Amino acid sequence: MDIKVETPASQPTNGDAKTPLLASQKKSDSTTSTPQANQNSSIRHAIISTFKGTAYLANRLPTGIVLTFQLLSPILSNQGVCDTALKTMTAILLAVCGLACFVLSFTDSFKDAKGNVFYGFATFKGFYPIDRTVTISPEEAAKRKIGPFDFLQALLSMLVFVTIALLDQTIVNCFYPTPSVEMKEILSALPVANGVVCSVLFIAFPTQRHGIGLVVDSSKQES
Repeated sequence: MDIKVETPASQPTNGDAKTPLLASQKKSDSTTSTPQANQNSSIRHAIISTFKGTAYLANRLPTGIVLTFQLLSPILSNQGVCDTALKTMTAILLAVCGLACFVLSFTDSFKDAKGNVFYGFATFKGFYPIDRTVTISPEEAAKRKIGPFDFLQALLSMLVFVTIALLDQTIVNCFYPTPSVEMKEILSALPVANGVVCSVLFIAFPTQRHGIGLVVDSSKQES
């Protein structure tokens, strides 16, 4: 019996090949870009850079304080819809978290010869571990006592927390539900300016402390 073999349909030549739809769309989009689109792109890049900088600054704060604030702020502020009582509780939360950031800036940690991490508070006279059963050499305690830059670091930690609070829309809506035009400009510019200043000062005056809630430097060991 005869077997018939069907030949496939002729394929288009290179000259007849069509450009893919997505490629043509991208080309048309790039050719029809407007100054408004470029401006929106610049704004998006600025916002992304701001949040990246804020994420970096958040690493300078105790993790527990940041998590506590992020957990309680939506609850106490009722997602930004506050009455007098909720405003008072939200203000107390902000004050407690800010004070905690200030106080915890004077904490530090060290490792003993076995690699165990111990925390303590720095004072003007030296360093006192929280665990009273741990002993630290007088030389090591003297190196960890409070210095002039510790107060600067504590103040910067509070300012960083203020920046994070101002970037929280529920907090802003709680205290300024209907802000004026001038207040909107201040609330938009203040966190960015505050973040830039704190970043510069953190770089210019780095801290050597790794206190409660912060990363412990593995090179710090008690001899």
